[in-house]
Amino acid sequence: MGRVMHDLIPSGADPLRIAVIDTDSGFLQVLGKRLERLGWEHRVLAGAVPVESLVAMRLSALVVDLATLGPAAWEYLDKLTTGLPGLGVIVCTGQSTVAQRVRGLRLGADDWLGKPCHPEELIARIEAVVRRRRRSEDRSAAPIAAGEIEIRSDRFQAFVGDRSIDLTRREFELIELLAGAEGRVLEREEIYQRVWGYAMARGDRSVDVFVRKLRQKLEKASPDWRYIHTHFGVGYRFAPEPVDGEPPAPRPELSVVPDPASADAERLAAALR
Repeated sequence: MGRVMHDLIPSGADPLRIAVIDTDSGFLQVLGKRLERLGWEHRVLAGAVPVESLVAMRLSALVVDLATLGPAAWEYLDKLTTGLPGLGVIVCTGQSTVAQRVRGLRLGADDWLGKPCHPEELIARIEAVVRRRRRSEDRSAAPIAAGEIEIRSDRFQAFVGDRSIDLTRREFELIELLAGAEGRVLEREEIYQRVWGYAMARGDRSVDVFVRKLRQKLEKASPDWRYIHTHFGVGYRFAPEPVDGEPPAPRPELSVVPDPASADAERLAAALR
């Protein structure tokens, strides 16, 4: 297969390795030709294969048609996401219900695409999943401090003191992106491209909806500060600013009554040094 690097793959990275579990010959033929032109390595699997075999393939992503797997589809999807946490899994299957899509995503699938679909959309979703996972792998362990908030990329969480803010993964990716811009205004289109992974459709209000939810959670957890600022007609800027213009006084810490036994132990330890 070709080894031409795709434009969206970082320089020096290996070509994407994709496996597709599907038996739709027409769809596979069109998809295969497109993947070959991109220089991606890919192989077609007619059914479920052991997780160990997938490990040996060193895949970047796996595309799964659940209909191909039959009654064991959900069990196999669970095995994939628990046994291969570093593998991007995209479900690309026929007509489905909301309950089925929710179930698949909660089992750990990174994305869900219904058939019939255009191969270009599937490819864009694969790229988005791989980019998000690579970005996660490259995260610095150093936390970001902003106002009262500490953003921990290594744990996908944000904290106020020792209290975790209840953020969804998408909300965390959003606050991480905004805070990492260091006060720069990010346009809605850029936010969508970098968080959702593909171009924003005209009229899509997802960014505004998620910013509103994130802002509400931040203001509830840290009411003395404002973090996300709207630039109408442009986008959003992250900059912690006190509500009253001055940093709030430090919150009083709970007084601790000394434990006599602990004090005696400390004195003894000091004497033995």
